Amino acid sequence: MNQNTIIEAKNLSKVYGKNEVAFKALDNINLDIKKGESIAIVGKSGSGKSTLMHLLALLDKPSKGTVIINSKDSLLMSPSEIEKLRNKIFGFVFQQFFLNSTDTALNNVLLPLKIGKVSPKERKKRAQDAINDVELSDKINVKTMNLSGGQKQRVCIARAIVNQPDIIFADEPTGNLDSQTGKNVEDLLFKLNKDQGITLIIVTHDEDIASRCDRQVFIKDGKLINESRK
Repeated sequence: MNQNTIIEAKNLSKVYGKNEVAFKALDNINLDIKKGESIAIVGKSGSGKSTLMHLLALLDKPSKGTVIINSKDSLLMSPSEIEKLRNKIFGFVFQQFFLNSTDTALNNVLLPLKIGKVSPKERKKRAQDAINDVELSDKINVKTMNLSGGQKQRVCIARAIVNQPDIIFADEPTGNLDSQTGKNVEDLLFKLNKDQGITLIIVTHDEDIASRCDRQVFIKDGKLINESRK
């Protein structure tokens, strides 16, 4: 494993179901992702790109192969070790916002810190800082049900960065947004990548956002068929 590699997928396969109803969602994927890199995993609906992201983020287990994070084999980690690792170094931004709509932006953002048992005073400060970073300080005490789609996605990004992660996984992060709002969210993600050195892994079928990444990985029928760089 290269010293600059933060994630390595080795012979990664995922099969759902058994026997005659078995479906191979991923087929022998090998992929290295470098620290500070922005990478787009590109493919049509059903290509396996979201399955790959879930395996890379240790949200699911492969049927074959393994994922290595910072030189540590995830197959050798206990469930509690994986949970701690996800909470400490990963941030997640999804197409569906997964926010508590009846709670404030602040309380949604500080949730990962609460799970990580950060002190109340410290988690409030860090959540406020993250909300300031996404330029949403005027909405800090607003319930998320009263925010626009773009504002909700900014809350999600604040929640993703509040633990100062090494990696952000973004699954179709602009899929539910209009073009201008989506562009603003894209700009924010790439700013975090460049300014803070956060590794950015984006799952998308949008060629425009993919073209902004340092590297594009193309998935078809569960196989890595091509790669390109800027």
